[in-house]
Amino acid sequence: MSENGSQPARTPDKQNPARSLDAHVDRYAQRTAGMTASEIRALFAVASRPEVVSLAGGMPNLAALPLDSLAAEVSHLVAQDGQVALQYGSAHGVPQLREQICEIMALEGISAHPDDVMVTVGSQMALDMVTRIFCDPGDVVLAEGPSYVGALGSFAAYQADVVHVAMDDDGLQPEALRQAIAEVTARGGRIKFLYTIPNFHNPGGVTLAVQRRAEVLEICAQHGILVLEDNPYGLLGFDGQTYPALRSTDPDNVVYLGSFSKTFASGLRVGWVLAPHAVREKLVLAAESATLCPPTLNQMIVSRYLSTHDWKGQIKVFREQYRERRDAMLGALEQHMPEGCSWTCPDGGFYVWLTAPEGVDTKAMLPRAVTQRVAYASGTGFYRDQLGSRQMRLSYCYPTPERIREGVRRLANTLTEEMELVRTFGTTGRRSVPGPQAPSPDTA
Repeated sequence: MSENGSQPARTPDKQNPARSLDAHVDRYAQRTAGMTASEIRALFAVASRPEVVSLAGGMPNLAALPLDSLAAEVSHLVAQDGQVALQYGSAHGVPQLREQICEIMALEGISAHPDDVMVTVGSQMALDMVTRIFCDPGDVVLAEGPSYVGALGSFAAYQADVVHVAMDDDGLQPEALRQAIAEVTARGGRIKFLYTIPNFHNPGGVTLAVQRRAEVLEICAQHGILVLEDNPYGLLGFDGQTYPALRSTDPDNVVYLGSFSKTFASGLRVGWVLAPHAVREKLVLAAESATLCPPTLNQMIVSRYLSTHDWKGQIKVFREQYRERRDAMLGALEQHMPEGCSWTCPDGGFYVWLTAPEGVDTKAMLPRAVTQRVAYASGTGFYRDQLGSRQMRLSYCYPTPERIREGVRRLANTLTEEMELVRTFGTTGRRSVPGPQAPSPDTA
């Protein structure tokens, strides 16, 4: 103790660098306990090796973009409007881009005013801000099970409790939603919103049936539950069909998230949120405190692209590419997967959700898969309660069809070997395997 009774300040321990960090660790806010590493992000170092076929990450395939003309447009933009494009902007977003976003959402039946659109640094920023302004520690968020890892990370960071709602081949089950609401209410929990990806679900690969959409909205309205609709894949239906957005049916109770990451360029990190007016005002304040403003240059690049290129034709090209890759994956799964496996058959988006036979733990199996030079995302990362041990997410958006077929063949061989281990030892993961190991992941 010092003379005034306070604790003496800690001094760095040069002999033990880890100990010198203790003082800072002790000062962390309680909510940092929910900030854990992503299983999928942890895979990137391994999956990026050229010899490994990665079916893990969801990177868009940008090879079809007209890069030469885009380069010329960006150069012209900086030369002509550089003093605006390289300057601070509004937290609300560039007005012209917000008008164009309204035109895009109209394809899904949404009628919106540009004033109620706020541009964000990817839709992930919008997810984080919505959670920030609505959730106190201990509040409940309903989310499909499985659910998007980035959303689960934001919910955990703000100490919200996630209650999963079951899905089937037609998406979120209304009866399971009613049951989840009843159970949370019975124990005194406060439900702040339902988080849903209705179209070409990540990671489930299923789409919420049109006839269920009104029922889901009605259930939430009856119980005073906001709906957070995340729709980055909505224009990527393989048959060209565009489903009606939840927001188009109930604009007063749905916050809608969109993104250019899947339909243009993920590296620009331009997304948006459409919210009821009062919610939008809070979101603008939250954005000002977090980033001050989204990058003006990036917004103007997207706006110029929408104005000067056939962006609808480009989306059609993406749809055709992803459909070809989807077909390659489904064909390879049918050809190579051992008996007892099942999987979803997506009609859009990026992902297939595969269920392995009883006894297989896909997280424990992952290092063995890496030694077979194939990577995937294990199912446990898509739940807050460590369910999904028999599941895995397979992404077909980035590899070529040939690489997809080879990756599935390697994965099938790994699964066959794993099933033999299960038969021999009674459970998966009992025998260590030498060779390169995947990084030790934590959550999602």
